[in-house]
Amino acid sequence: MKKVAIVGCAGSGKSHVARQLGRILNAPVTHLDAVFYDDEWNALPMDEFTRVQSELVAEPRWVIDGNYNSTLQVRLEACDTVVLMDVSTIAALYGIFSRQVRHGAGHKGNGVHNRIHWGVIKYVATYRRMMRPRVMAKINEFNSGVDVVLLANRRQTHRWLRRVAGEQ
Repeated sequence: MKKVAIVGCAGSGKSHVARQLGRILNAPVTHLDAVFYDDEWNALPMDEFTRVQSELVAEPRWVIDGNYNSTLQVRLEACDTVVLMDVSTIAALYGIFSRQVRHGAGHKGNGVHNRIHWGVIKYVATYRRMMRPRVMAKINEFNSGVDVVLLANRRQTHRWLRRVAGEQ
């Protein structure tokens, strides 16, 4: 496991898993929210965002977290492992609100990018029905036989991280 793409709904634990996995694998971690948004929440133009990801995945080792379905193919074609944080809607909603309470709003420099508004809540509430099938379709189309890890809850995630740590 040298090149890992972590995807899933907001609030699912992608950034936490990315930080832990980066430490275990001794690999650089990139949080795509930190690439896509500046400090004022301005989005990077999509062609530039795609170019930056292409440069990131050309490196020999990496852990990248972020859904960004429009550029998911870039990561899927380059990774050796996909981790899908496949938590329930309730768990993801709890995740975004508890993160807001723990960290406050704004950019924290560690993969924590909090901005809760109706659009975010709607995205999280409809992710499993609307976005998850699209993400799964891309994983099936572009994974080229890579390992796909589905993590459905926090307990399963902690067990998997302990197992990976034990294998290193």
